Amino acid sequence: MSQIHKTAIVSSKAEIDVDVVIGPYCIIGDNVKIGKGTRLINHVQIEGITEIGENCTIFPFTTIGFPPQDIKYKGEKTGVKIGNNNIIREYVTIHKASVSGDGWTVIGDNNFIMAYVHIAHDCKIGNSVIMANLATLAGHVQVEDFAFIGGLVAVHQFTRIGAYAMIGGFSGVGQDVPPFTMASGPRAKLYGLNSVGLKRRGFSDETINILKKAYKILFRDKLQLKEAIEKVKNELPQIPEIKHLIEFIEANKRGICR
Repeated sequence: MSQIHKTAIVSSKAEIDVDVVIGPYCIIGDNVKIGKGTRLINHVQIEGITEIGENCTIFPFTTIGFPPQDIKYKGEKTGVKIGNNNIIREYVTIHKASVSGDGWTVIGDNNFIMAYVHIAHDCKIGNSVIMANLATLAGHVQVEDFAFIGGLVAVHQFTRIGAYAMIGGFSGVGQDVPPFTMASGPRAKLYGLNSVGLKRRGFSDETINILKKAYKILFRDKLQLKEAIEKVKNELPQIPEIKHLIEFIEANKRGICR
């Protein structure tokens, strides 16, 4: 049975699953769905077409599902989808989508979103992502699984952050950050492979060594990017990680951090 504090304001139209805890002074709108075992500590406000999965914990003064900060938005029906087992800390803002994407801002499973993070309209966050305090994603940013985004990082709209990438604190990211790499700086540049992070996630030494060779060819041998990609395809084992790295780079539209 759900526990709803007497001071919470919960719409009778909202869909609240079993074992949900809604703490003091939370406000839940008409079109909100909250999955089993999710806990709203207090002072959380969720509006719009918003779906939250199971076993999430949402801390005070977080707001989810409010309109995008986009002057083109005129009240169209868009929403937010959040998966399971997410931790969303204090004062996080997650905005619903605009009409220039697929209509959804999406956050996957098992993410740790620290205090004061902003996730703008149409962002797509994968699984097991960590976003440190005050990290800010502009509209349409994509973050792949297991990425780490440091504190006070700002990511430009439509930029992509690859799987297992690590962004150092205080960075400004205006171009795509390839999977498995580290980037940092006011106009972020690459600083090597995220070897420590990959080891912690269970990657073998063999895989890490192949990725190091690919990194050198792609980003340090002063080759044209197209030429470097062909060299990686022809000279290195085409393990899944190499294939993903190349596919990510080939799909870029904003340029690649180098």
